[in-house]
Amino acid sequence: MKKKTILIAGLLTLGVIGGVATSGSDSESEPKQAQKDKTVESKEATPVEAETAEEPKEEEPKKEEPKETGGQKNAVKKAESYLDYTAFSRSGLIEQLEYEGFSTEDATYAVDKVNPDWNEQAVKKAQDYLEYTSFSLDGLVEQLEFEGFTPEQAQYGADKAYN
Repeated sequence: MKKKTILIAGLLTLGVIGGVATSGSDSESEPKQAQKDKTVESKEATPVEAETAEEPKEEEPKKEEPKETGGQKNAVKKAESYLDYTAFSRSGLIEQLEYEGFSTEDATYAVDKVNPDWNEQAVKKAQDYLEYTSFSLDGLVEQLEFEGFTPEQAQYGADKAYN
């Protein structure tokens, strides 16, 4: 009977071990299957994502304005300084900067960058003239034109200062 008991116990042990091994492999195969499913889902999602995702656009290179040269920077400072002191026409300010030794290009750059209200400059210049001498309206317009103001700027300046 001992043999029978040992045989039954052995078979039961094998059965239990086999059951555990089978259920263990089933439980391991479920995660592997779930991983396969996830892999398939992610592979299926990838083309959809690719269709909806925009390709990165190449940014257009920013058009950088040319950097100011040393001469241009200094001409701008000098132009601002002159305008703080007295009134100028556009051409008169360029000529003054050239007289100071700036190139025509740097002087023109500076005047265009500062770009004051030329009508207001004509008014100030007309007022300056009227402070130290008398002019007829027409004479004042002519003097402002001589200084480099356009006929329109000269007329505007004289009219505002004269009245």
